[in-house]
Amino acid sequence: MLKDFEKKKREDKDALGEEIKKLRERLLAQQQLLRDEKLPVMVLIEGWSAAGKGSLIKELISEIDPRFYNVVSPPRIPESELRLPFLHQYASAVPENGKIAFFDSGWMDSAVAGFMHHEITKSEYRHRVRQINEFERQLRNSGYLIVKIFLHIDKEEQFERLHALAEAPQTEWRVTREDLWQHKEYKRFMEAFDDFMEKTSDTAAWHILDGSRKKTAVRDALKLLVDRIDRGLADGKYIGEPYEEEFPLKDMPKLKDVDLSPTISDDDYKKELKKLQSRLSELHNMIYRRKIPVILCYEGWDAAGKGGNIRRVAYPLDPRGFDVQPIASPLPHELNRQFLWRFWTRLPRTGHITIFDRTWYGRVMVERLEGFCSEKDWRRAYNEINEFERTLTDWGAVVLKFWIHIDKDTQLARFTDRQNTTEKQWKITDEDWRNREKWDLYEDAVDEMLSLTSTKNAPWYIIESNDKKYARIKTLKIIVKALEAACDDHFRQIVS
Repeated sequence: MLKDFEKKKREDKDALGEEIKKLRERLLAQQQLLRDEKLPVMVLIEGWSAAGKGSLIKELISEIDPRFYNVVSPPRIPESELRLPFLHQYASAVPENGKIAFFDSGWMDSAVAGFMHHEITKSEYRHRVRQINEFERQLRNSGYLIVKIFLHIDKEEQFERLHALAEAPQTEWRVTREDLWQHKEYKRFMEAFDDFMEKTSDTAAWHILDGSRKKTAVRDALKLLVDRIDRGLADGKYIGEPYEEEFPLKDMPKLKDVDLSPTISDDDYKKELKKLQSRLSELHNMIYRRKIPVILCYEGWDAAGKGGNIRRVAYPLDPRGFDVQPIASPLPHELNRQFLWRFWTRLPRTGHITIFDRTWYGRVMVERLEGFCSEKDWRRAYNEINEFERTLTDWGAVVLKFWIHIDKDTQLARFTDRQNTTEKQWKITDEDWRNREKWDLYEDAVDEMLSLTSTKNAPWYIIESNDKKYARIKTLKIIVKALEAACDDHFRQIVS
């Protein structure tokens, strides 16, 4: 790739200028079409230090409407200070439908630099490459256009540019130790960049542009972008086909076969609750010190007791180290992005706990059954969710998922009690009654969800909740056991 790249010959400046002018006019006209067709675009500008990435972005955006694009300049965060998953800062910056996001360096620069600095191992680097391919594929399958550009300059050109920047008082601050080290290790970096591009070209191809000819690079980048947008507008928004990957799954029973008779006495409940909450409080301190992130996911039938269950889990936790995310119907700006975006933006930092009251599984339940997404979307979501959760557990997160389960008669009794009790009436809505009429459809959808997404690293637990107190104790026991195991594993990694 880079080692075989040939510089372009110099071209007439006036002719180049005229070409650039026409291409900018096309891009400006396309911006309205993108909004009309709700087509989102991501432009990733990568390349060598001093290759002109920032200048190129400035030229690309010079004539388009600033209300409908965003420039993202993710900071280079050392691994020791990274408190969120590697892809978080990129996944949380994806544009809304109809808008363009320009990334001034991104997941390529971060992955390669981390590996070259020995901040991540070769195995971790491979995991990141896989996560990047999954990330790009998920975006493409949701209709995103992805354009990836690498600005290339040779070692001599890089030296001259870095030297010129360092010599000028107003620009010397722009030359960092990282830039100088990259120049010193130019050959090794070129091999690393080549390797990365070869392994991440399946979903969106890399385009290498000659950064030594600035005006030519602007023309080539504009032409690449407008041609890609033209094809996207002509083809229509792409919706990917469902696909399957083998994940290690746990066997899950059908909901109708789950015994809902377990109960606990009031005395045993009080005793167990006090003991488990005390232990959970201790473990919260331990995971904070060990920087282990924890994600607890709650789904279940209406009136199954999710809220009361969550309160008993949250009570012993330090309020500075956890949050509860109640997930309702997506807002317009959330609907206008890939469905996992609103969960990427709600993840905990390392050492913290996030409790999701409803989750990304709405895609394969309510959105599926109410027709809020296409069949391709919800069928594809099983694998996308497994990939997302694998990314979280690769990061080191403990991911536990609870289906709070009751039978149909118990739900009816609780609905009736809510409707007839003034202080509880806010808990019951017409939508709850409508959903109840679709019990059998939801049960089939949940059975399929449990069977296809209960992976060994992010398992589902069915919590019998006809007796709410029994359900709370069972949930707490599972959480305590999982956090103890995570803390033990972390200790073993340190001493090994």
